[in-house]
Amino acid sequence: MNNSSPPNRASTVFIHSLIFMLPFLALISSFGVGLCSFAFLLAAIVYQRPARAALRVHLPAVRPVLMAFALALLLAVLHLCFSDGVLLRDMEKPTRMLAAATVMLTVLALRPQRRALWWGLIAGTIAGAIFIAYQRWGLGVDRPGGLINSITFGDIVLCMGLLCLAGMQDFPGRAAIWPGLGALAGLFGSIASGTRGGWVAIVFALIVLLRYSHVLRGRLRKGLALLALALMVSAFFIPQTGARVRVDQGINDVEQYLSGGETYTNVGIRFELWRSAVQLIRQHPLLGLNPVSERSELEALVAAGRVHPYVLEFPHYHNDILQALVFGGVAGLLVWGATLVVPMLFFIRMLNCAEASRNGAYAPALAGLLLVLSYFAFGLTEVIFWSVRSCMFYALMLFLLIGLCLNTQTPPASGEKA
Repeated sequence: MNNSSPPNRASTVFIHSLIFMLPFLALISSFGVGLCSFAFLLAAIVYQRPARAALRVHLPAVRPVLMAFALALLLAVLHLCFSDGVLLRDMEKPTRMLAAATVMLTVLALRPQRRALWWGLIAGTIAGAIFIAYQRWGLGVDRPGGLINSITFGDIVLCMGLLCLAGMQDFPGRAAIWPGLGALAGLFGSIASGTRGGWVAIVFALIVLLRYSHVLRGRLRKGLALLALALMVSAFFIPQTGARVRVDQGINDVEQYLSGGETYTNVGIRFELWRSAVQLIRQHPLLGLNPVSERSELEALVAAGRVHPYVLEFPHYHNDILQALVFGGVAGLLVWGATLVVPMLFFIRMLNCAEASRNGAYAPALAGLLLVLSYFAFGLTEVIFWSVRSCMFYALMLFLLIGLCLNTQTPPASGEKA
């Protein structure tokens, strides 16, 4: 039971503004994610008493998620202490991702309404799509990426668009058109960025939406969700999008690689990096390699003619699973996997809860599941957790959605809206 008093007007405006700004600023500013992260940290300190009281109630449900991110930080500390080439700055991502739990604490303390998040996602995807479209067709940039690289931009804007689909549950009647527009903008932004690998997330999203189709109640919501996914497919046949060219190019790259032809292509480079990673993993399967040893052994593979020399030009292996295995072995893979699998199980439990329909847990739980699966899909062809911004977007959104789910498990305080 929640014994805290309802937040005052200033607190209400603050938390709703902050939740809105997180997705809205993620793609169109270089400071948005970091600023929101810092603001949530300060808010958790200011509202620590009601946050602690709420956390005590929900700790059994969220403890596995917190432990998963704590283990990731612990592994990073061990690497810093006992591995060569690991620098103090390598601690930034796991530390800030665990600290993102302050978002959950703030949400538990102030109990905001979910509409702020959905409107932030809608505005953020539309703004991101306009920004990337201007770069692509206004400035003539072939692979635009906003203020980040094209792959990360395309992945995040697509992820935000898919989360908009989950938000339809909280929009009655024809108002569901708004999150539908957000979903379409996310898909459009992904196409404009020229990203291909991230489209695997659409397959996962389709499976999830079919499995939980009852969540999108009403023909309008289901129709908009299907329309958004259908337009993504139809984009393949529209020459101006360049989607078909990118797909055809990818097929040609695969054929060239397998036939022993040119390998220095977008797909060929990935295949060669993956082949290099597999050879390193076979030699050090349990604990992996430190950065110094990894570079030394990769150079040895090149000198022996077992891989192409250009693999030395790239900072990572374009696959999150292989990246975790190379630098952490089986232990590293398990720890990395826990930051995806454990939250995924949390959201599945929320979706399958008998009271999910009555207490309104469907929308944030579905969004959380789509977030986790999207990041897993992105990591199949890219190290999506490579940049700090991408890591922080995942962690902040994850704990925000967890907090919103947990708030549905306790009744609102007297005088507070549900």
